[in-house]
Formats: sequence, structure tokens, C-alpha cells
Amino acid sequence: MKLALLSDIHANVQALDACLEHAWLNGCTRFALLGDLVGYGGDPGAVMQKVMALAEDGAVLVKGNHDAMAVEPPAQSLQMGDSTARWTHEQLSAQQRSFLAALPFTATLGPCLLVHASADAPQRWRYVEDERSAGVSLEAALQQPGVRYVFGGHVHQQTLYYRGSGRGLMAFKPTPGVEIPTPGHRQWIATVGSVGQPRDGQPTAMYAVFDMEQARLCFQRVPYDHAAAAASVRRAGLPEFFARRLEEGR
Repeated sequence: MKLALLSDIHANVQALDACLEHAWLNGCTRFALLGDLVGYGGDPGAVMQKVMALAEDGAVLVKGNHDAMAVEPPAQSLQMGDSTARWTHEQLSAQQRSFLAALPFTATLGPCLLVHASADAPQRWRYVEDERSAGVSLEAALQQPGVRYVFGGHVHQQTLYYRGSGRGLMAFKPTPGVEIPTPGHRQWIATVGSVGQPRDGQPTAMYAVFDMEQARLCFQRVPYDHAAAAASVRRAGLPEFFARRLEEGR
């Protein structure tokens, strides 16, 4: 079974559509969505319609920090990321907000633990951004029987960490489209990148595919109509910064 791992869609329906089509064409039969379905982008309602349809078809979902903020927007916008929460809340239907509210912080699928941020305290939204933080998350995940792989998002980067013969983790920067053997006798933790908010200077969507039978992981980059996504942000009257970020991939 090929599992498509998508995170940080951020209300970008153009990027979501492109990744879904790419995943289907590459033989993915199961989907996992790793949080931050909404926030920043101009099409939260359209994204939620597609996401909820995927859930009905068996997709596994976990909650991200922007999903939580869309359900209960902060009283004050203390950070840039808070600034779209109230607008997003108002665009969503009561059913869509209830769906987001009910999402779990973590889920398991076979040997995989799925989480938006760090598995040690998923509701605190800690970033897995280096070997130390990846080790903390992995150790927490391994407390659950049978878990050998941890997949998350939140950092908007594609990175794989693994434990070799020693106790420490090693970071590996993947090449998009190149399969990586990830045998189950080792322990692995990956951040799969962002579907709708790439921030490495490339305005192409990110996701990953895990072949659960062959134990192979492949990170993907997918071109999409980022100009249309930016135009949607502008039509919504959201901060210009979020439109430029999509155009520049930063």
C-alpha cells in the first residue's frame, strides 16, 4: 500500500488539487493529512470540502495549530500566523469547524505514528527542526507498541532523520522523486514538507509517499498554479505578505 502524506495545506486548494492528482497517478491508495488544513490561504471552505470527502473515503487526519485557531481564534493577534484565524473561522461552516475540533492530535496507521508537530507534547506545537528535537519526538512515539516511523509537518521543510548503530539521530536531506529505503529494523522520523506553504524559495508543493509494503519513502515536489493561489489571497483581503509568500515560495 502506498500512503500519501500531506501536511500544511493552509487553505491552498490549488496546491492540494495538484498533490492529490500526483499521488493518485503514482498509485497512492491511502491518504494521511498531518494538520494545518487551513490558515493563511484564501480557500479554507473549498479545502475543507475536499478534506472531509477524503476522510469519508478512509483518510487519516490529525490536528494542526492553525486548525485549532480556526475553531477558537485568539482574542489578539500576537503573531503573524494568528492574523488569518478570525477570517478563516468566519469562512467555515459550523460542520467544518466541528470537524476540525474533533480531530485528534496523533493517530497511528500500522507502524506509523502521525502527528503535526512533536510527538512528545503534540498539543504544544513544538517544532521538529534538528536532530535533538527529532530525537525527543521519536522517543515519545516509540512508547507506543509497534511504532517504527513518525511522520509530521509543521516546519514546512522536507527532512528525514534516522537512528543508525548509535543512539543519536542523523539528518538526511532527501532528493525529490528519489525513493529512500527505510527498513523497519531502524527507527525513522520525517517532516514531509508543506503542500500549500513552501518556504525554501521554490514555489512548488511538497508531500511524501510511503510504500508500506516495500518500506520505501519518497519525497515529492509538485508544480501548481501558485499565481492563482496568491490571487485568491488578495481577493479575500488577507495580508499581502501571504500572497507574495506563495509567489516566491518563502
